[in-house]
Amino acid sequence: MTLAEQAAGSFGLRFDNSYVRDLPGAWLEQAPRRAVAPKLLMFNRELAEELGAEPEALEARAAEVFSGNLLPDGAEPVAQAYAGHQFGGFSPQLGDGRALLLGEVIDRKGERRDIALKGSGPTAFSRGGDGFAAVGPVLREYLMGEAMAALGVPTSRALAAVATGAQVLRERPLPGAVLTRVAASHLRIGTFQFFAARGQGDMVKRLADYAIARHHPQALNAENPYLGLFEAVTAAQARLVARWMGLGFIHGVMNTDNMTISGETIDYGPCAFMEGYAPATVYSSIDRQGRYAYGNQPQILGWNLARLAETLLPLFDADEDRAVDLANARLEAIAGQFRAEWLAVMRAKLGLAGEEDGDGALIGDFLKALEGTDWTLGFHRLADAPDAAALAGLFADPDALAVWWPRWQARRAPDFAARMAAINPVYIPRNLRVEEALAAAEAGDMAPFHALLDVVTQPFGERPGLEAYALPAPQDFAQGFRTFCGT
Repeated sequence: MTLAEQAAGSFGLRFDNSYVRDLPGAWLEQAPRRAVAPKLLMFNRELAEELGAEPEALEARAAEVFSGNLLPDGAEPVAQAYAGHQFGGFSPQLGDGRALLLGEVIDRKGERRDIALKGSGPTAFSRGGDGFAAVGPVLREYLMGEAMAALGVPTSRALAAVATGAQVLRERPLPGAVLTRVAASHLRIGTFQFFAARGQGDMVKRLADYAIARHHPQALNAENPYLGLFEAVTAAQARLVARWMGLGFIHGVMNTDNMTISGETIDYGPCAFMEGYAPATVYSSIDRQGRYAYGNQPQILGWNLARLAETLLPLFDADEDRAVDLANARLEAIAGQFRAEWLAVMRAKLGLAGEEDGDGALIGDFLKALEGTDWTLGFHRLADAPDAAALAGLFADPDALAVWWPRWQARRAPDFAARMAAINPVYIPRNLRVEEALAAAEAGDMAPFHALLDVVTQPFGERPGLEAYALPAPQDFAQGFRTFCGT
């Protein structure tokens, strides 16, 4: 069956595929592999409406559409090309090994959004993999993306999850599934690296021009638009990672092919939210050296942005030495730029009034007192505690908290409790709850997943009957907990 024969209506989606149209050589046409018995697991009606779809018509055929068996009118499925540094080692060709960009739609706000399938079968970039995905990793990405969106963090989101009716073989046979992911785009640092590694400077320039037009048009006002692009990406990524840090979120695999030009969180593989605060926390089973530990994420941000700068050097200036100087000046500023974003997040989390020079020390001393304490509970209960003694049973170092408390009282805003409640969640995707929900879903019971999704997409403010969702896992679970990439 040809792609044209599979197409059957637009479902209200307005496709306009600029990536395919404007960047030939950056993709390969690829049809999704047919699912044998697709069954809809999740459909995001709210997101479908944002995209301008006809929700009823789309949901009625969602199992076929979001498995890849039936393509909407205007879809042009392609596998995107990109390279990337993975755990510090460069791979000149990665690409969409199990994902397909169906195309771009213009949503109700007139904004351009990618729609992509993940787990839809092998492509030319699969590198020996089967190109499929299992129910567990697909639902993890669905849950994490929706939780992050509810927390106000820029993120890709899930439009649907469909079971394929087939099994995928990992350590054991698992039920297969396809995720439909929506993102501002799937342009990555690794996309630039793909062409730069091949000496295709003309394609790097075309890609940069495309990224400016699509994501950072303000760069056109800069004296050098390509420096303006780099500065815009830096600003977006610094804000993003600062938000991650404020929530105790650990991405787990901050490879350059997982960092977007738009500044959205993407690729929820071995990610997790930290419970007991420790900067060296690592959950990813494949991060054996701790490269992407919680506390290392700001440094990796700078390292990854340096790799982007390397690809853009010829566009910064025709003189190589001058280009390097321009890049270095901006790279040297990243640490300060991130710290400013992080301080803004932490001031809000502590309900501070305005800005003062000593805030960095005040925040740092609180984090010392917080070590070993549940990150999310520590901030949430701080807002309501009448004094430090009321938190003695929660904080691992109550004496340090008691010493710190008067300094915080002197700095906090009159409405500090309301400010803190607006930014500090009560509910996050707790690791034990996530694992329980995914295990149940793999066994065919979606009820725990639906319950958890409802909790984490309304993260602020306590709700009766949900107390267990706000608590960390027992110590015996937490000590051995690991996440996996899901490939």
